[in-house]
Amino acid sequence: MSDFILSETGNVLSQLLEGKFICRISNEQAFEFLQTPENRDKIDYQLRVLNRCLTSGCDGEIYYCSYQDLGGAEHKVLSEQFGDIASSLLPLVEWLVLVQESIGGDTPLSAGNHIRLNELQTAIEDTPAFREQLTKISQYRLFGSNSSQVDGQLKQVFKRLVEQGYLIRPNSEKQIYIACAKIDYLFEIIRFIDETEDLSLEQRASDSFGQENLL
Repeated sequence: MSDFILSETGNVLSQLLEGKFICRISNEQAFEFLQTPENRDKIDYQLRVLNRCLTSGCDGEIYYCSYQDLGGAEHKVLSEQFGDIASSLLPLVEWLVLVQESIGGDTPLSAGNHIRLNELQTAIEDTPAFREQLTKISQYRLFGSNSSQVDGQLKQVFKRLVEQGYLIRPNSEKQIYIACAKIDYLFEIIRFIDETEDLSLEQRASDSFGQENLL
């Protein structure tokens, strides 16, 4: 039993130090491990040796690693990370709006929601405004699609979203994806930036997409 706990501790530490976000969807075993206070304390103790700490978000539905104390080197890394996040926000928000609009959802995508790629593709192909929006989204640097076809664009976008930890594809034989809690964390970032910078990213993306539909 002790060998298993040690192994799981190392596995969780490795994922956190790699910058991965751990939730019930992305890694249920690691998430359940962190649900135990003693395990969280153990992980946090190990991280603090490296000037990191265990951080949770979305009401305890996601765990990730953050810096404990900020020096010059840490500020540089954080500045680079923030730049990456800032450049990714609009493409991600526009993608979230497209998914919600095309599948007729009443609420934004959230952890545990399933997306069936064939159904999404059909909805987009049947609506010119959705096709135009997908083409725009897929060409952002975050996704980097060179395809002119809906099928190719969607596959590239979803491939990148899996790599970024926003979605998982449990069965490689099926085109079914599940949203991870990192999407809920993304909404927390958007709300924080909106409140502090008055950018209204969600509303701007929705307004932009609404204007596309009117054309």
